[in-house]
Amino acid sequence: MVNFLLERTAPLSPPEAWRRLTDWPRHGEVVPLTRVSVLTPAPTGEGTVFVARSGVGPFAFDDRMEVTVWRPPTDDEPGMCRLEKRGRVVRGWAEIEVRPGPGGRARVVWREELAVRLLPGVFDPLLERSARLMFGRAANRLLRMR
Repeated sequence: MVNFLLERTAPLSPPEAWRRLTDWPRHGEVVPLTRVSVLTPAPTGEGTVFVARSGVGPFAFDDRMEVTVWRPPTDDEPGMCRLEKRGRVVRGWAEIEVRPGPGGRARVVWREELAVRLLPGVFDPLLERSARLMFGRAANRLLRMR
């Protein structure tokens, strides 16, 4: 199991950064070989379930997630979204926090705990580096997308 933290500052308002980071189908547009399907009706909130299908053919797997905390940012409070990863292959959780940053920008903190079933602990350093790289790039691209 690995834990990592990503921090970004974006030239966006916190509500706009939140909108971009929590548009689940768009994650499939920025993560290679991944499609995201939302299984519950809109709008997103606690209890929303979605699946990220990653890979190719027989080497694909589902990363099933459920939103367990949903607090969009307000003028007075930062936003917080917590996802529980409940797939057969990928387990753990992710938290996305969006708050006001310097100069009217949005400050994003993405925390994640990630475990891949049947992957021995000796691979944790590689898993952490690759997850940090992949999710960091995804966050950057999502924050740049309109």
